[in-house]
Amino acid sequence: MNPSKRRLVVLAAALAATFAVGAQAQTALEGVMKAKLIKIAVPTDFPPYGFVGIDLKPQGLDVDTANLIAAKLGVKVELVPVTSANRIPYLQTRKADLVISTLGKNPEREKVIDFTVAYSPFFQAVYGPKGAALPDFNALGGKSIAVTRGAIEDQELSKVVPANTEVKRFEDNNATVSAFVSGQTQFIATGVSVADNMIKRNPTLGAEYKLLLKDSPNFIGVAKGEDALRAKVNEIVLAAKKAGELDAMAKKWLGRPAGTLPE
Repeated sequence: MNPSKRRLVVLAAALAATFAVGAQAQTALEGVMKAKLIKIAVPTDFPPYGFVGIDLKPQGLDVDTANLIAAKLGVKVELVPVTSANRIPYLQTRKADLVISTLGKNPEREKVIDFTVAYSPFFQAVYGPKGAALPDFNALGGKSIAVTRGAIEDQELSKVVPANTEVKRFEDNNATVSAFVSGQTQFIATGVSVADNMIKRNPTLGAEYKLLLKDSPNFIGVAKGEDALRAKVNEIVLAAKKAGELDAMAKKWLGRPAGTLPE
């Protein structure tokens, strides 16, 4: 075979391989629609996003989001319980079609998986009794607030509270929560998952969300190259956002609307 023909054969083989990989990479949405089933990884030990209820069934914001997407696709959903450690490997090995598990987006993760638009907030905030008015951070002047030393909420709180705020710092979340629950402080600054657990364990406390400290939105994870599935999920999420469904779910589970989310 002369050099010219050899080059043409090599080029043709390379193009065929490229098209084959491309075709293989775009099979998730087609497979879901054909099987009428989508496998979605969700947390079951991280309230209020995902946990097992008294009926032993998964529930939470991420679970509701998974059910919403399946319903909009017109398919059944198989909820796949995952942890923080295995949620991305489950996506990469196709044990799940999507990961909806309080997944934040960062450059390292973007190297191995793709992300949809954001679907919910994850945040640190100030909480306090329902009867205590707290219109802004200036209103914390002269009041006491519990926070875990060195945590993100401690760092953010230091930036916004007046100098005469009595900030009581504790060594871990349990001590911080105990201080607030026992009445040692009037308010508490903590993450949404810690606050949700605190409120559920102490229903007579009457604590509620007051002020936002820092917002870190959650995104849905999609396997690399599955652009058709990612585009379809984006379409569903954006429509749900416009219809107010994302705000309603966030209000139900987080005590505040989803608000402005990055696209």
